[in-house]
Amino acid sequence: MPNWELYENNIIEEIKYWAQKLGKISVPTIFFGGGTPSLMPTKTFDKIISIINSALSINNDCEITLEANPGTINEDKLSEFINAGANRLSIGVQSLNDEKLKFLGRRHDTKTALNIISIAQKKNIRLSADFIYGLPNETVEDVIQTCKDINSLNLKHCSMYELTIEPDTPFGRMNLKMPSNEEMADMYSAISEYLKLPRYEVSNYAVIGEECKHNLNIWDGAPYIGIGQGAAGRIFIDNQWYEQLGNNEKFEKLSNTARAEERVITGLRQTRGVYLDSDVEKIINMQYVIDNPELLQKTLDNRISATEKGMLILDDLILNLMR
Repeated sequence: MPNWELYENNIIEEIKYWAQKLGKISVPTIFFGGGTPSLMPTKTFDKIISIINSALSINNDCEITLEANPGTINEDKLSEFINAGANRLSIGVQSLNDEKLKFLGRRHDTKTALNIISIAQKKNIRLSADFIYGLPNETVEDVIQTCKDINSLNLKHCSMYELTIEPDTPFGRMNLKMPSNEEMADMYSAISEYLKLPRYEVSNYAVIGEECKHNLNIWDGAPYIGIGQGAAGRIFIDNQWYEQLGNNEKFEKLSNTARAEERVITGLRQTRGVYLDSDVEKIINMQYVIDNPELLQKTLDNRISATEKGMLILDDLILNLMR
């Protein structure tokens, strides 16, 4: 059983540390992620929100997201989280097929996931659900059916993540029959065609206005603080970027060039692309953009974005784009 009192105290100390270092800054978004934050007692969540608001300054329209696994939250606990300030819920559904959930090692079943989705929708909290595709022996037709099943849920936001098998892992040692790169590309295209929600980032889909503000800010290069052991941040103080890990685990200067490279990588994951400020312009090859209109385009609001074809080869595209 986690020591929630120790966890709470450590988080509060970190918040106070950053308040001393940065002053009473405004907070546009808060994201409780990593692990399963829905396991925490709601009084711990409430205390953390209160400390953030007193030590810093939570914006009136602040987006406060809580990640949750379907088996770790019920109607009463969700109500308590909402009362404490949560206004967005991100549920790790992963699949609407019980056999696939078993393969993925998930403790919940489809019925449990559908139940918490229904409860959240009735409570009118902003809602997102995560799904995984590209499982062993999965076909394009399977992914199309998944999209149709998701459409029936009337979600306003969902994430579709490709299953990646790392070599030295239990899955990696199982010699699984995985879809080919070509099949994965077809699955990716099928999601765009059959999912009713438009894509706004490589793996994220939403009704216009329902995008995750927290992630949009990070992908666009805004500063953010990482709270908790191993949590990463990018801090901007006195016109200088810093790479931050945890509270005192790491705090090192980050050059404008290195920060621009990060912004290109995260910015091009978005359909709106990366904003062309002076730092980004210095590190990209505009001639490559001009020469490859089927992959990249410059938008009217001074951004470079990848086309649908470009999104399929984004890693190679970024390598070719940066000087």
